[in-house]
Formats: sequence, C-alpha cells, structure tokens
Amino acid sequence: HVQLVESGGGSVQAGGSLRLSCAASGYTYNRNCMAWFRQTPRKYREGVASIEGDGTTKYADFVKGRFTISKDDAKNTLYLQMNSLKPEDTAMYHCAAGRWAGSCLSGQYNYWGQGTQVTVS
Repeated sequence: HVQLVESGGGSVQAGGSLRLSCAASGYTYNRNCMAWFRQTPRKYREGVASIEGDGTTKYADFVKGRFTISKDDAKNTLYLQMNSLKPEDTAMYHCAAGRWAGSCLSGQYNYWGQGTQVTVS
C-alpha cells in the first residue's frame, strides 16, 4: 500500500519561503519520477517541479529560479524549497509518484498525497 504524506505548508507573506516535504511509505523513490503539482479552485492542476531517478530536475517556467526540488532516497522523502513566494503561488500542493504516462513534469501518476496548503499574502 503506497502512501504519500505532505507537510510544510502554511501562510507566509510575499517574498517569504517555505519548505514542503513528502514522505513515502510502500514506495521506493529512487527508480522513477517524482513530482510536485499544485491546484487552485480556479485552475486545473499544474506541474511545478519534477525529479528523475538520476536526479535530473525540471521546473515549470513560473517557478524557475525560485523553487528547488530535491529528494533523500534514504529517507524516502521528497522536498520542495520555495523561495521568493508570490501571491499567485497560493494553492494546494500535492506530491506524486508512480508515473505511468507522459513527461515527469506533466504526466500521469498513480499515487498522490492529500496535499498541503500554501497561502501567500
């Protein structure tokens, strides 16, 4: 049984930082893509950042230079360091694992966490 649990969200002022974590159980991180997505009530879910088994990272244009994705295979944990946050970054952030189609950044995933809310004012 695969379970992904996000944490680290919260409310910050514009220009602030947050670090999201995604702890996995029943799943081995180091073989496939992992990704962070975000979703707001008004928009469809969009890929934010992804990381492949070899450590290759990709970012959506709207977070390049501000967000950093990383993983700790020993801890089975995925991270998203978010700096210079903007109000438009406000969303529910989900981690995803078990890609079965498409690219790492925008593909289809089998497993999703429940999400952690990020609010920037």
